[in-house]
Amino acid sequence: MRIRFAFADFSFFSAMALAAGAALMAFIFICQVAAYPAARQDHGIFRQRWFADDIIITCVRWYLRFKLSYRELAELARELGVSVAPSTVLRWVVRYVPEFEKCWQAYERPVGDSWRVDETYLKVGGQWVYLYRSVDKQGKTVASYLSRTRDVTAAEAFFRKALKRHGEPRVITLDGFEATHAALRRMGMNNEFNYRWENPVQIRTCPYLNNIIEQDHRRVKSRVGPMLGFKRFFNARRVVAGVELVQKIVKGQFDVPTSFGTDPFCIWYNMLAA
Repeated sequence: MRIRFAFADFSFFSAMALAAGAALMAFIFICQVAAYPAARQDHGIFRQRWFADDIIITCVRWYLRFKLSYRELAELARELGVSVAPSTVLRWVVRYVPEFEKCWQAYERPVGDSWRVDETYLKVGGQWVYLYRSVDKQGKTVASYLSRTRDVTAAEAFFRKALKRHGEPRVITLDGFEATHAALRRMGMNNEFNYRWENPVQIRTCPYLNNIIEQDHRRVKSRVGPMLGFKRFFNARRVVAGVELVQKIVKGQFDVPTSFGTDPFCIWYNMLAA
């Protein structure tokens, strides 16, 4: 009997804690939207949309940053008097993540010249897919790439993306997977980076140096885990890119102008309007 009552009390307090958390987030949402009436303007990327810009920005930003489902975000919006379907929030995330990346990319700070590269796993449509990721020795995110396969072609696509954005590093630290090494050798022989001339890019394997990237995988997987997998690979690639963007913001990898303010909502709004 005591165990039954204790379990009931625990369930009651858990429900109260969840309700209090939802109410707090709703209150913050109201304060954010109401605090910047002068900043409300029609961004080009939101043209011909039914919902207000601030609603879309806040829902997408919160979904990528916090462990909230589409249904929970829709319920929070409903408490604010905004009727939106969970599938609509999904479409916002898939539609606007690339636009958000473009807006933030102009303010990105340079990364270090020592890259640590590794792969991790995600589940899409019941199948495992591979997320290539890289950070520098300070833990700053260099690049990420979601692929259906773990082979030379996927590794080449990842490295081309990283090199195009950040240029050549001084050293690249890999794990022992041969396909990743083969991809760099092939790219080097094709003169896609300095592989054979004076001061070439050093390619090495050192397990303990890659601990930093293995630990950094938790930033993405801790957010993606509660999503319980993706149904479509296209959506998974967009959502993961958005999660990586938010984590780069958390790490302070962007040089945000002081004129954009200090509040996250205001910074995002001004960033998209810049």
